[in-house]
Amino acid sequence: MIEKQPLSHLRTGHAPTFPTLRPRRLRRTPALRRMVRETTLSPADFIFPLFVTHGHKRRREIPSMPGQYQLSVDQLSGEAEAVARLGIPAVILFGIPRVKDTIGSENFAEDGIVQQAVRAIKAAVPELVVITDVCMCEYTDHGHCGIVRELPGGHFEVDNDATLEILGRVAVSHAEAGADIVAPSGMMDGMVAAIRHALDAAGHSHVAILSYAAKYASAFYGPFRDAAQSPPQFGDRRSHQMDPANAREALREVAIDVAEGADIVMVKPALAYLDIIHAVRERFDVPVAAYNVSGEYAMVKAAARNGWIDARGVTLELLTAIKRAGADIILTYFAKEVAQWLRDNEC
Repeated sequence: MIEKQPLSHLRTGHAPTFPTLRPRRLRRTPALRRMVRETTLSPADFIFPLFVTHGHKRRREIPSMPGQYQLSVDQLSGEAEAVARLGIPAVILFGIPRVKDTIGSENFAEDGIVQQAVRAIKAAVPELVVITDVCMCEYTDHGHCGIVRELPGGHFEVDNDATLEILGRVAVSHAEAGADIVAPSGMMDGMVAAIRHALDAAGHSHVAILSYAAKYASAFYGPFRDAAQSPPQFGDRRSHQMDPANAREALREVAIDVAEGADIVMVKPALAYLDIIHAVRERFDVPVAAYNVSGEYAMVKAAARNGWIDARGVTLELLTAIKRAGADIILTYFAKEVAQWLRDNEC
């Protein structure tokens, strides 16, 4: 242990008995700071979310998420090309169906909105990694993440096991359309095993699974539910999403998904759960993703529009924090603009 040296040498001119420790030496110039930087952001760290809707020439800005849009399929090729040019390796698709029903039929239809979107993107930019969200909330008329059954007394619950069969069908239909990765997000018990079995049985063993392994019942999802038109019509999702107070439970959830065959695991949201990201990174030897969710994005945009914060500085700082905590991959609505900033800095 290094003991503190007396300050008397500052007055007498005597040298200390060991070299003075001065971390600021390496912070003196921008070049020095860059040289010793421990955490760096790259466009290759990002996945860019896209909301896809029916129609033609539709590019509707989402009011609660400035700069993000609901896009019709004919708009996707240009968007995919822009993403690829920036060096972002992947997109994740969220579909807005034409019609909703109790089991979310369009979710696994051959001509469903996501299936159309996958084919369009793969035709335009084959090398872009296409990930599809596998859940039911956007597609059901009740807005819940699975099959809902009525209980005595007028109560309802999500039927976990009945939902697994639907999720398997959805994953297979996305794989058949050309998806590289499917991403189950409903926090159903056994979802990774059910999807892995369905994919393998259908000849899609090459398709990877990115599991929303630790997804919390968060207040940060509001703008997303606006964008995907998926708020629950009754009740909430606390019966299947995690309690924000729990950390050890997240590690159990991740362990189960890894054992069931998840290729990548994700923590959602990111900023309020940096400790969870770090714990997962320390415990598991698989790629770790983190979702910088809609509410986190919207808060930065709103504060910046009011002139209260420096949007660029804050955005880079928060994304660096997510990566520093241990995320290998960051799903973020900031992906395109940050990738452009990073590219501009290199020029």
